Amino acid sequence: MSRRKFLAGSAAGLTAVAGSGLITSAPAIAQSKVKLTVVSTWPRDFPGLGTSAQRLVARIGELSEGRIETEYFAAGERVGAFDSFDEVASGNAQAYIGADYYWKGKHPAWAYFTAVPMGLTTTEWSAWIKFMDGQALWDEVGDEFGIKCLPCGSTGCQMGGWFNKEIESADDLKGLKMRIPGLGGDVMAKLGASPVSLPGGQIYENLVSGAIDATEWVGPYNDYFMKFYEAAKYYYAAGMHEPGSSLAFGMNKEFWEGLSNADQALITACCYEEHANQYDEATARNGEFLQKMITENGVELRQFNDEIFDSFQEAAEEVFEETRDHSELAAKVHDSFAKARTELGTWMMNAGVGFSNQRNRVLDL
Repeated sequence: MSRRKFLAGSAAGLTAVAGSGLITSAPAIAQSKVKLTVVSTWPRDFPGLGTSAQRLVARIGELSEGRIETEYFAAGERVGAFDSFDEVASGNAQAYIGADYYWKGKHPAWAYFTAVPMGLTTTEWSAWIKFMDGQALWDEVGDEFGIKCLPCGSTGCQMGGWFNKEIESADDLKGLKMRIPGLGGDVMAKLGASPVSLPGGQIYENLVSGAIDATEWVGPYNDYFMKFYEAAKYYYAAGMHEPGSSLAFGMNKEFWEGLSNADQALITACCYEEHANQYDEATARNGEFLQKMITENGVELRQFNDEIFDSFQEAAEEVFEETRDHSELAAKVHDSFAKARTELGTWMMNAGVGFSNQRNRVLDL
């Protein structure tokens, strides 16, 4: 083709584009649509956990201006809550939203990326994940299963749970059937309880029927809507099992690696945003609903005493040793966590926690 014919053809093409109302000087390259099907471990519209998951998925669609086509399924709508991991690992869905300690049966290291007993608070966990080596280790665990995870929510420090009797010593835990997942359940087993793993939607009926004697869930905001106060009288604080429970947006790794850098950045930003939003929402609502349950529903607030917490710590160390023995990777994750706990715990004791304790003392809270 001669230079003159090429330029003439180009001019004609530009005229046609201009006539269509499009402002461009070169052939437009349309970005392809991305399908993102998300399955969740939470019931639809469940306050806090469920609404946070729905908000995140909607946010991804919104910020991509609809180019990432999102589809959300709550627990039981496409697969059962505890089937969401396999649904994503197999590629049948692109992502799950849930608590990664649910998968500790696949590898015990998963538990560290939600919460472990006597572990990290939300602030400490986030520091470990983002600015220490937590995310790299999370990726290493996920690589074994074809999963890529990002933090996408946190409920903060959880309550110790709902009990039908007062717990005055570690002996009172013996024989209790308690819904408690993760390594926290293993700690309870060391102390003579029988841990039971149940998805959120099945806890109330099992507590009311007496199939379980006790349960932990989240905190006052979430627990209020579960109506556990109808089935148990004593509400214990604070929970040793989940001092800073964080949630995961777990993606099929092949799907993640097939995304553009821009889409990876967009999803990461949305996950980080919702991680902060859910934590702030839980913090804002927990005080309100704790008072509501005490004043309106007759809930009796209790604290685990020092003797019980000492027993928790002893049992936790046994569980950690067993976890380390599982594999080189499990030991690597635990050792990183333990180092972070020492460094961050020392700092927080002298800063945020130290200040809060003194402030609350002078305010007589």
